[in-house]
Amino acid sequence: MLDLFDVSGRTALITGSTRGIGRTIASGLARAGATVVLNGRLDEGLAPVVEAFRADGHAAHGVAFDVTSPEGVEAAVARIEREIAPIDILFNNAGVQIRGPLATTPIEAWRTIIEHDLTSVFLVAQAVGSRMVGRGRGKIINICSIQSELGRPTIAPYSAAKGGVRMLTKAMCAEWGPHGVQVNGLGPGYIATPMTQALRDDPEFDAWLRRRTPAGRWGEPDELIGAAIFLASPASNYVNGHVLYVDGGLLAVV
Repeated sequence: MLDLFDVSGRTALITGSTRGIGRTIASGLARAGATVVLNGRLDEGLAPVVEAFRADGHAAHGVAFDVTSPEGVEAAVARIEREIAPIDILFNNAGVQIRGPLATTPIEAWRTIIEHDLTSVFLVAQAVGSRMVGRGRGKIINICSIQSELGRPTIAPYSAAKGGVRMLTKAMCAEWGPHGVQVNGLGPGYIATPMTQALRDDPEFDAWLRRRTPAGRWGEPDELIGAAIFLASPASNYVNGHVLYVDGGLLAVV
């Protein structure tokens, strides 16, 4: 039965994979046998990560490109497919967070978050998905969030973007599912990453989250790997348009 979760011989592109959740997912896929294509905005930040993966014995490549640039995305995807291999698995992970009251959120902050957290998913999935459709197979996993379902103060643009990713995932499923492509979402709860450091350092928020979450704690990045491999592997071939939440039970309770 372990063959169902086998991703060896597959090539996976993970956007925003120099740190945090993206790097963890890339590491999990590499340990499961996939060739991973790591992505960051700049070569200098990407090269040390690629070298670390290779030092651990993994098949890893790095391709720097701006996920918000239509021309840059198309050129990078074409290069990956030409010089490395056709992309079998795509994880749309790149994103940013800017916190602040909704009433005083600058339009520039709104645009930055929507561009990086939602538009980038459209651009990269469009470039990769069109090629997957032509081959009649592929796995696209969009990183959603519990904020795809719930709102909370100070992150309105992020919630809007992640809600959009959830519905974009369903739209991709509707269009590309008939062509052999599975498109799903992975929705992390509150995970201990650099993006959540400020929240973890806030005693009031930390205590609230531990009370609010049935698991009683923050999630660790490695706890996303099992779900990521499931969605990237043949085990999920009849799963499409679904968001799998890994949140310690937070969404299950009031």
